[in-house]
Amino acid sequence: MNGPSSFSVPADSAEHVAQAQAPVRLPLAVTLGDPAGIGPETIAMAFRDHPQRMAGCFVVGDVAVMRRAAAVIGGHLPVVTIGQPADACADLPPRLMPVLAVHPGAETDPARAPLPAFGVVDARAGRMAADAVVWAARAVLRGEAAGMVTAPLHKAALSAAGVAFPGHTEMLQAEAARALGLPVEQVPVRMMLANEELRTVLVSIHVSLRQAIDAVSRDQVLETLRITHAALNRWPEIAAQGGPRLAVAGLNPHAGEDGLFGREEIDHIAPAVEAAVREGIQAFGPYPPDTVFMKARRPEGAIRGIYDAVIAMYHDQGLIPVKYLGVEHGVNVTLGLPLVRTSPDHGTAFDIAGQGVASPASLLQAVKMARQLCGTPVV
Repeated sequence: MNGPSSFSVPADSAEHVAQAQAPVRLPLAVTLGDPAGIGPETIAMAFRDHPQRMAGCFVVGDVAVMRRAAAVIGGHLPVVTIGQPADACADLPPRLMPVLAVHPGAETDPARAPLPAFGVVDARAGRMAADAVVWAARAVLRGEAAGMVTAPLHKAALSAAGVAFPGHTEMLQAEAARALGLPVEQVPVRMMLANEELRTVLVSIHVSLRQAIDAVSRDQVLETLRITHAALNRWPEIAAQGGPRLAVAGLNPHAGEDGLFGREEIDHIAPAVEAAVREGIQAFGPYPPDTVFMKARRPEGAIRGIYDAVIAMYHDQGLIPVKYLGVEHGVNVTLGLPLVRTSPDHGTAFDIAGQGVASPASLLQAVKMARQLCGTPVV
């Protein structure tokens, strides 16, 4: 596969993703994100200031939006339109930004409305962002790109555009299921947030806290352990050291304190850990959630920490520790897909969009991690 996956592709579906499995040099697709947010300008900054690190990357989206982003950040950054992903691997001059238009000709359409304003929820911006994600995902699944890096989108703008998914993860899950000819429920995915010190993987993603608590079941936790184990086993530095070691956080204070503060650990989480161990997965816990992340943090200078990832029971439990260590270094990775997808660890930042002050650091980290997962050279 061209990225982490925890399931086998049926024989009659394999042809859909066969090219994506070939070990050839392919470009990385970078989706523009919400045009009203900081995504386009951080992409432009990355191409302008870090041409070597962005070599072999191309932007998927709207040419006019990316020209505006180049103007916002200033300096000299020509925007060149390409017709196919392979053009990004051509002998292009440095410090230019190749853009593949999802809707060719839109930029010169005299009837086109002005671009979405910065910092405002706009259905048109949501549609542009969603169309770029779908186009890039399909290109990767066709074997035309090695993987994809997604700039942040705005969930309210997606909803305003009538997009049926709350975020990237669910959208990509649906695209993977379509390509594989499987029901969505047979393509389980998980969200991992990672930086140089800590990795966390979530049992549930974009649901209410009440729904997240209800989602803590033996089967859900065990599936998360399986997906994480399969994905991290593909990281050479982890596989070479005996495979991934996974810590599992409890749901309740003190991991339930033997049932005193809740029985989820006894009834669901511990049985999932025990089942994973029987399958050969190095799983440990459940541990009190207020200390497990510190145990898993990789010490400076070390190859790895005590644990390679923490399985968190819900969204904020897992994301707060990683983001506290520095949003500019965090990367969002979708596990379980038949493709590589990474994303910066920040949102659309409407409050500073269009000012040219946003940092491209997290985007650059996402590009670096995508290259590592794809097996392409890391600059």
